[in-house]
Amino acid sequence: MSAVRDSLTTPGPASSEDLAARFTREFDGVPAGIWQAPGRVNLIGEHTDYNEGFVLPFAIDRTARVAVAVRSDSTVRLLSTYGDQGMVTTSLDSLQPGLAKGWTKYPLGVMWALRQRGIDVPGIDLLLDSNVPLGAGLSSSHAIECAVVSALNELTGAGLKAEEMVLATQQAENDFVGAPTGIMDQSASLRGSKGHAVFLDCRNQEVSLVPFETEPADLVMLVIDTKVSHSHADGGYASRRASCELGAEVLGVKALRDVQVADLEEASGLLDEVTFRRVRHVVTENDRVLQTVELLAARGPASIGALLDASHVSMRDDFEISCPELDLAVEASRASGAIGARMTGGGFGGAAIALTPARSEQKVRDAVVKAFADAGFTAPEIFTVTPAAGALRIA
Repeated sequence: MSAVRDSLTTPGPASSEDLAARFTREFDGVPAGIWQAPGRVNLIGEHTDYNEGFVLPFAIDRTARVAVAVRSDSTVRLLSTYGDQGMVTTSLDSLQPGLAKGWTKYPLGVMWALRQRGIDVPGIDLLLDSNVPLGAGLSSSHAIECAVVSALNELTGAGLKAEEMVLATQQAENDFVGAPTGIMDQSASLRGSKGHAVFLDCRNQEVSLVPFETEPADLVMLVIDTKVSHSHADGGYASRRASCELGAEVLGVKALRDVQVADLEEASGLLDEVTFRRVRHVVTENDRVLQTVELLAARGPASIGALLDASHVSMRDDFEISCPELDLAVEASRASGAIGARMTGGGFGGAAIALTPARSEQKVRDAVVKAFADAGFTAPEIFTVTPAAGALRIA
């Protein structure tokens, strides 16, 4: 999402009143409403979604907000509250995959995907405000898309269910933006609930809400944004997905979801060494998700630290999607008191999470900052998140 980083920053979000006032100044009209959708942290379950597996993300208390008004023509005007890109004007009839630039490809991709589904999408004026960190692996792009699809679903009277909006935004990502992502991020943003993680079966979109509240357990969830930007539309993500598809084909299964941990010994004799390690990550990560759900129900969030640690090792060594900054964030967090830590998101940069006793929060923060400075890395941004509500209309 480096293109988005160039045109947006992450203060805010503005209040709904301020956003409406800004909309009126910029577009000389009143918005029909304001919708917001959150970013997400994936607690555990990385690169399992497009393998029809299990994931356990939660919506976070950082959101993208869009003020939207319907136009009487086919013109689309888009503006963000930050950056210097200025207003972008285009037409519904000119929407084509691969042509949109910067942050505008996300709302335009949603409009395109809805039109592909036969929905009569009107021209709109749209003002975006977001405080989801960009390029950090917290799904800032999907927050935008989910806010937009929520707005258009209401404004067009399409009546799409959450599951249908998930698939529409996935189509926007896959076919318009060109990022081969699964359905986890949209599902967390659209179906999240305050105080809960979203246990998602990516084969059938079945969702169970799992209680996940850190404060009663005297814990905090720290997010460590390494400032190493990543992009799902580049080759690393796509090559990992291709390896998974190859592994499933060789093993004769519909998806790696159908491979169990007990099958890995046999699989090692059928796959080349690199493909096997990719497969092993997905298979063991699915198992870790199921274990995490069980532990949260039985013993609460303080019990899952070892699974977070194991997830990071698997992503670092088997899936090879970590980077020195992410590894250092995890190592420094654990050494200074976190009970578990892992990179989160698609990888190749972005953020790590550290589940930390509240009494150790400052010690962990200080240790990570010092470790980055000693290594000569860009200073990280560190903040806490809590499980928040999913997408909704706020004005």
